[in-house]
Amino acid sequence: FDRDVDGFRIDVAHGLAKTAGLPHAGPREPGAQHVEAHPAWDVDTVHEIYRAWRKLADSYDPPRIFTAEAWVRSNERLALYLRPDELHTAFQFEFLRAPWRADVLRPVIDEALRTALEVGAPSTWVLSNHDVVRHVTRYARSQPPHAVESYWDRQRWSTEPADLAVGTRRSRAAILLTLSLPGVAYLYQGEELGLPEVEDIAPERRQDPTWELSGHTDVGRDGCRVPLPWSGSKPPFGFSPDDATAAPWLPQPADWASLAEQRQHDDDGSMLSLYRAALALRRSHLKGLTVPIWLDSPTDTLAFRRGDVQCWVNTGPTAVALPEGRLLLASGPGPDAGTLPTDTAAWILAP
Repeated sequence: FDRDVDGFRIDVAHGLAKTAGLPHAGPREPGAQHVEAHPAWDVDTVHEIYRAWRKLADSYDPPRIFTAEAWVRSNERLALYLRPDELHTAFQFEFLRAPWRADVLRPVIDEALRTALEVGAPSTWVLSNHDVVRHVTRYARSQPPHAVESYWDRQRWSTEPADLAVGTRRSRAAILLTLSLPGVAYLYQGEELGLPEVEDIAPERRQDPTWELSGHTDVGRDGCRVPLPWSGSKPPFGFSPDDATAAPWLPQPADWASLAEQRQHDDDGSMLSLYRAALALRRSHLKGLTVPIWLDSPTDTLAFRRGDVQCWVNTGPTAVALPEGRLLLASGPGPDAGTLPTDTAAWILAP
């Protein structure tokens, strides 16, 4: 903090305290620590530590900020980290784990907002991070009827083909949904370029310890950690000099040339341009912690109002009619004609 750092993201914030005596946890299924009590995770004494940290952060002018990465078993448990004398924000992983289904997303959003606001904290939304399959690929496969804890992990070695055109369309809609919600939004590097998960990394090129520790049964998280494509038509796509003697630590797919920042920069229809337009409108039209007011809408859709702006999202198989108003931004074609196609979102300025 003395070096003028604004704040910290606390990795595994739920793991800084352990149960007294360090009891054995017993055999567990992978991911079980996220949904049930565990002697090494989310132990109540961790909050004493964060109260001390908060006093330190508040002693600076301006105060410093903490963001928690806390995988805990309920939103009520997550809210404990966000009490006024503890941490400022915590990533909302229930939202990240939700499938692309309106009937699942709405209660997840409601519950996240309710529990955060009860302790006076903002909700903190994310679609991807360095531990999960990128959402372009998550959304590119069939979506389960409800959020399943191990669902995203299973997709690391899924045998179901990924329809990346569908995944990209859903991802464009998902970012408009995310950025229309009150609170804080975090973007994971590469999602603004629409990068998919790289699922065909050769075994000898994998770096994640999970690959070795699992006996080569879990491909790990390398697929979302591949270096970004910046420019050019072939690897390393400007990530390192073309004449570099060492290749990036993970291989970039050759077809990422179309996703490079340079290629997308001046393309009004690119994922990068959509993010920039959405962020600009968020700053000008969607300020504060105003709770969304849900609107009546057809099955498989979400619709809510924040101030004068309505957000409409269609996760269903058929197009639906949109209300009157000025179209501010859409994730894809169609809303300018008064209809919202499947897997599309729109922001409308109410008349």
